[in-house]
Amino acid sequence: MKGWEKNIRRVVPYVPGDQPAGERLIKLNTNENPYPPAPGVKRALKEMDYDRLRKYPDPASLALTDCLAAYYGVEKDQVFVGVGSDDVLAMAFLTFFNSEKPILFPDISYSFYKVWAELFEIPYEMVALDEGFHILPKDYYRENGGVIFPNPNAPTGLLLGLEQVEDILQHNQDVIVIVDEAYIDFGGRSALSLLDRYENLLVVQTFSKARSMAGMRIGFAVGSPRLIRAINDVKYSYNSYTMNMPSLILGVEAVRDEAYFKETVGKIVKTRERAKERLGQLGFTFPDSMANFIFAKHEKAAAVRLFEALKERQIYVRYFAGPRLENYLRITIGTDEEMEELYRFLEGYLEEDGWKAQKNI
Repeated sequence: MKGWEKNIRRVVPYVPGDQPAGERLIKLNTNENPYPPAPGVKRALKEMDYDRLRKYPDPASLALTDCLAAYYGVEKDQVFVGVGSDDVLAMAFLTFFNSEKPILFPDISYSFYKVWAELFEIPYEMVALDEGFHILPKDYYRENGGVIFPNPNAPTGLLLGLEQVEDILQHNQDVIVIVDEAYIDFGGRSALSLLDRYENLLVVQTFSKARSMAGMRIGFAVGSPRLIRAINDVKYSYNSYTMNMPSLILGVEAVRDEAYFKETVGKIVKTRERAKERLGQLGFTFPDSMANFIFAKHEKAAAVRLFEALKERQIYVRYFAGPRLENYLRITIGTDEEMEELYRFLEGYLEEDGWKAQKNI
């Protein structure tokens, strides 16, 4: 090893889902919304004055933070925005998790948590889910340096009730508790309603799922003014201009069209519930997802072989190799037409004899 090599920071990176190219494929692997953004987004994109791009964007992102504050019924100084919820969460890790005590998060959860903890040299402990993949609030009653968990959880899709979220908060009032609500719009009650009672609560959401804006990279956090001031101080010490101008303009339009937002979410929820029926009829079992995906395993067919067979047919789902996950596929909810293509393939695959020889490989 050369002398300078020993000073390189080495971490195991997060592995994103495949982004396959091509038109004749069905992409059900990265939990994107199958429907286009709100009509106002398209209109604003066409009318955008490209000359504005030569200037820096507003470092405070006021147009978007003010819009979000009005929509969610909070004060303007309670909102922080960033380049997707990943950026917001990374900033939150840097800002709030600075104790010598370990932070706590589920062992089966968003795998970026572990990456950030190791990158920023934050001590951590992964708390095991129970046999049914549930988060148990009592497991978070112990001393720690902070708590973070997704709700609904990923990749399981299971929802923690608001009373259980508050239970965790009640037992962790001396540390920051982050509730990562990337999928909350597809089922359940947001922890935003708890903000008035818990100054140490930070709720993080994204435009990537329910608002069909994954390509624009918009995320936000809502918390007490003290928390938002702290995370802004870190932002301005790192990068003043985190949000680009098109994202700020189009993000506002996405929030304004509440009717379209509710219509799209309703379509996905309806398709999800139908998918539970169809997959169950095909022999799959899964936790009762409240997200825009289903975490499913088949009683006989090996997940990795099924994953590869689907990929050959240009149907992409997500496979996670690892303890307790190796026989599961995470299937994003697509359009009704896309899901029907998936069911047709699965019916044919499971009727054939070939997969039976693969199940124990």
